[in-house]
Amino acid sequence: MKSMLQVWGIFCCVCSCALGQNTSARPSVVNVGALFTFHSTIGRAAKVAIAAAVNDINRDPSVLQGTKLVVQMQDTNYSGFISIVQALQFMEKDTIAIIGPQSSVVAHVISHVANELQFQMASVAAIVDYYGWKMVTAVYIDDDYGRNGVSSLDDELAKRRLKILYKAAIRPGARKSEMAAVLVKAAMMESRVFVLHARDDSGIDVFSLAYNLSMTSGGYVWIATDWLTACLDSAPRLGTGLLNTMQGVLTLRQHTENTSRKKALVSRWSEVAKEEEEEDGGSLPNTYGLYAYDTVWMLAHGLDAFFNSGGNISFSPDPRLRAVVGGALNLDALSVFDEGTLLLERIRNVSFMGATGPVKLDSDGNLIQPAYDIVNVVGSGLRTIGYWSNYSGLSVVSPETLYKKPFNVSANQELHAAIWPGETVTRPRGWVFPNNGNELRIGVPDRVSYRQFISVDNQTGTVGGFCIDVFAAAINLLQYPVTYRFVPFGNGRENPSYTELIGRILTNEFDAVVGDVAIVTNRTKVVDFTQPYVASGLVILTAVKTQSSDAWAFLQPFTIRMWSVTGVFFLVVGAVIWLLEHRINDDFRGPPAKQVITVFWFSFSTLFFAHREDTRSTLGRVVLTSPIKGIDSLIASDEPIGFQVGSFAESYLVHELGVSPSRLKALGTPDEYKNALELGPRKGGVVAIVDERPYVEVFLVQHDKFAIVGAEFTKSGWGFAFPRDSPLAVDLSTAILALSENGDLQRIHDKWLSNGPSPQSTTDLEPERLRVQSFSALFLLCGAACLAALAIHGCILARQYSLHVASQPPDAVATGADGAIRRSSRSSIRSFLSFADRREAQCPRGSCKDPAAALGGSSSSGVSSFTSSNASVSR
Repeated sequence: MKSMLQVWGIFCCVCSCALGQNTSARPSVVNVGALFTFHSTIGRAAKVAIAAAVNDINRDPSVLQGTKLVVQMQDTNYSGFISIVQALQFMEKDTIAIIGPQSSVVAHVISHVANELQFQMASVAAIVDYYGWKMVTAVYIDDDYGRNGVSSLDDELAKRRLKILYKAAIRPGARKSEMAAVLVKAAMMESRVFVLHARDDSGIDVFSLAYNLSMTSGGYVWIATDWLTACLDSAPRLGTGLLNTMQGVLTLRQHTENTSRKKALVSRWSEVAKEEEEEDGGSLPNTYGLYAYDTVWMLAHGLDAFFNSGGNISFSPDPRLRAVVGGALNLDALSVFDEGTLLLERIRNVSFMGATGPVKLDSDGNLIQPAYDIVNVVGSGLRTIGYWSNYSGLSVVSPETLYKKPFNVSANQELHAAIWPGETVTRPRGWVFPNNGNELRIGVPDRVSYRQFISVDNQTGTVGGFCIDVFAAAINLLQYPVTYRFVPFGNGRENPSYTELIGRILTNEFDAVVGDVAIVTNRTKVVDFTQPYVASGLVILTAVKTQSSDAWAFLQPFTIRMWSVTGVFFLVVGAVIWLLEHRINDDFRGPPAKQVITVFWFSFSTLFFAHREDTRSTLGRVVLTSPIKGIDSLIASDEPIGFQVGSFAESYLVHELGVSPSRLKALGTPDEYKNALELGPRKGGVVAIVDERPYVEVFLVQHDKFAIVGAEFTKSGWGFAFPRDSPLAVDLSTAILALSENGDLQRIHDKWLSNGPSPQSTTDLEPERLRVQSFSALFLLCGAACLAALAIHGCILARQYSLHVASQPPDAVATGADGAIRRSSRSSIRSFLSFADRREAQCPRGSCKDPAAALGGSSSSGVSSFTSSNASVSR
């Protein structure tokens, strides 16, 4: 069999096929075959384009330098079998290459599968992802072409965590009634995003039937592969009725640049079409025609390079075919192209400006930087709303412009506004609750404790509770009906495992889970949760000792040493204030006993009457004490810890906090909580219980001997669980927010959970008593201020005293025999103390001119008073 060489991803392959003969370099004629369905949109355009390319190549002597290119076309009539037979017939003739085939089943036989479908489906997946849709329905013709396309779409969607919800396969050659039945079944599914991958004839029929079934109205989304633009571009005079069936449809078109060669080809397209099709030339080229034109030119340039490098068209028998010689197949007539590898290399190195733009292949034989126009069918025409390329993704800027700029994916992911079915610019939601008669199977935990949240009556099957009321209220806010039934999960004897309950969604046993389900990391990896409707988190519940307050409870904040130091400091401050005030303030004067009492009273009043806060009565107040202060002390205690059966608390303590499983004790009911905490770790109980706050708060309403210690050490909430990417989870989240905003969520909470006094909770049951070190800086500042005030006061007093002494008359001072002043140290101290004890006169500002006057009146009166005082002291 001949060597098969793939040219590029538009159904073009080159195969070297001829009789067992040698042809010298630069033969006069090179024969090329082409396989297309003539009456298809692609085939009609390819036929005209290939004919135009052959004429242009043969008219240009610089291309093949005298060698004439001849293309023989065969009609495959959409038949894979006919295509294979015709390909083998070409291989028996003097044919150097085969262009095509249009059928992917033939491509499997004579070439590698082209990557065109993969790129096209990558662009479809990018569109679906851009608009936020999570699932699609694939409508396709059930042949190799359709299945290959859907397989590629499935791969590309999976890369973006999207999926095909339903595959609506249409039998090849199906009647319209069969097609309608397939569409009706697809309409019953929840996805409203349809991807149509078909050929022009069957695709047009699908749109017509969908229009009659009201499946192209508001709320629907249709994305067609590039078969639709190929059809619409080639038929400029499509009827209004046909376009009405596809209003708002998004479709793809292989991107081409506006090159001069393209303009020249378009200008003479009608003329060539008349010659080849014997029609009126009313058709226009589509992108398949433009690429077919460039394919022939690529082959011509490759052959020219092949001949220039010394290549010869020579063939040799294939020894592998000798084993099957005989019969009617005549396989021994097929031989191997000796220099096929060289020709392939020359074709892959071709680079030129074609009708579609720059033409160049990568190492795998695919066109570099493939791109698509994203087209919106609006009114009587087509509107380009953006582009997709494997270089930049989605963009409103043409690919050739982006190739010249630095790569930036995040900045380019945008499209212009589209007009959707129903003539709306609002993005369709893309899904509805399925109208297939199936109810949602909602798993609910069959709890044996804390049944305020959710309870199951095993006799009647009735399900109720706070969680159920929230779910029902949220469902009622949806804009579409949802039918469902609750399926209890558990044995009714103990709380079920919530991990196993969530796992039933993965096994498709449940469509959702409703209940007191905590939103934790390992669960969010496998399911989607709604917006939390209850704030939750793990807290520590423990037993506490209650002590009635007595008359001396106010002493507890400080240690004995702290109280002692505080008392001494207040006395010191009182003494300093007395020193500063007693000469000018009558409140600090009087008999010594009175002044001592004043100092103590000032200190006492500072202690008890300086505070501005309202005092609280000690009656009915309690002091809570517990050996557990928080999660750190609980972990370090090495005592048994309780947890609720079925809760994620067990896994969190073991795997996140490193608590030994041997320390954990499973508890099921509030009574078991109470008994385990009252017994304590020494009598077979637990030192504390780690559970979610909503359960603990309900427990504390009825049990006042226990309390929450420490802070909440995890933050989470409760939500309803759905399969990954479920649109219902999104809509219910919006409904839950609405319940919160309008107050219904709080009213449901009050109905089920507000049945008693607020539970006790404290973040520090027995705070550490304050010590001297806690106030050392304050004491230092206060002491420094006192010392500074005393120093300033002492300096002022000493100066006043010296002025006072200097102002005394000579007869007021005792002298010796030699006339010198005689004054004992004892009398000097007494006189200074007496002076310091005197009340200082209050003068209007600036009126005391005589320093002595400021000490108690005129100089003479001051002297007499002072002398009198000394006399009394002497006595």
